[in-house]
Amino acid sequence: MSLIPYALARPLLFGMDAEAAHDMTMDMLSRGQRTPLQWAWCNDTVDDPVTLAGLTFPNRVGLAAGLDKNARCIDALGAMGFGFVEVGTVTPKGQPGNPKPRMFRLPQANGLINRLGFNNEGLDAFLHNVQQARFRTQARKHPMLLGLNIGKNATTPIENATADYLTCLDGVYPHANYVTVNISSPNTQNLRALQSDEALDALLGAIAERREALAQRHANAQGAPRRVPVFVKIAPDLDAAQVELIAATLQRHGMDGVVATNTTIARDAVKGMQHAEETGGLSGAPVLEASNRVIRQLRQALGPQFPIIGVGGILSAADAVSKIKAGADVVQIYTGLIYQGPSLVPQAARAIKAMR
Repeated sequence: MSLIPYALARPLLFGMDAEAAHDMTMDMLSRGQRTPLQWAWCNDTVDDPVTLAGLTFPNRVGLAAGLDKNARCIDALGAMGFGFVEVGTVTPKGQPGNPKPRMFRLPQANGLINRLGFNNEGLDAFLHNVQQARFRTQARKHPMLLGLNIGKNATTPIENATADYLTCLDGVYPHANYVTVNISSPNTQNLRALQSDEALDALLGAIAERREALAQRHANAQGAPRRVPVFVKIAPDLDAAQVELIAATLQRHGMDGVVATNTTIARDAVKGMQHAEETGGLSGAPVLEASNRVIRQLRQALGPQFPIIGVGGILSAADAVSKIKAGADVVQIYTGLIYQGPSLVPQAARAIKAMR
């Protein structure tokens, strides 16, 4: 149980610019992890293991990519009780992202709009930070899992995007429990075009081929290949035909799972609110139903066994349960952490565990 109630910290953070508050929080977590300060935000980890894509997840609640883009706070975030933490998105070269201001709260809707644009320090710095994390040394029956989320640089033409993804895949492969291929951020120009038929087919074909080579390259001492699961993160702004096409392409290329969904460019749920017309991806409560719709469509198209990570709009334990009922196997939180604080993690994990 964390020592400092988030209700005391939230007014201070919400009185600041959204990105400044984010940066300050990440700095605090980075400096405090693996020290006694970690008791300020730590929670017990709910024991509710589930096996997906050959991995044992300690519980069904994870952190979504985007909060810790540079992998600086893996141990601090793990201490909040997550069963798995996904960091990134990382690109081959560091890049500043889009001009500021680029992050806006919509408190009336428990929402957030960001157009950060894959701002990160680049692959080398990212891997250095990943290797500093100590979560794998913890004496736990089911250790926390780490997902590494990869993307392309803004300056890389979309027709050359595959090369960026392969560069990142080569780098993160030895360090990841699973890799997520992010083709769904609305904040990198033309990135979502990679969800279209021919582009997705070509990208996933190349990733599948490289993954097989990497599995052999990183084989263990007995010669057994090290096969790291690959997930693909998609948008909520897809119609049923697009979802069905993506589902078929994922299966054709042997992808191990899908992350559904990223942020939305739709504004119907926040029309008229301050900042509602800002460009970028909308997350939080307004994306819950769209995300759940895509999850239901994916489950129908993919069958009962294909792993789905459900993300988008979890602000309560009931929201987390709704994702599982829609067809997700496990869920991820991001904006809910900003609005509700670390206590949301064990609350959601306990509610999902109680379903069975």
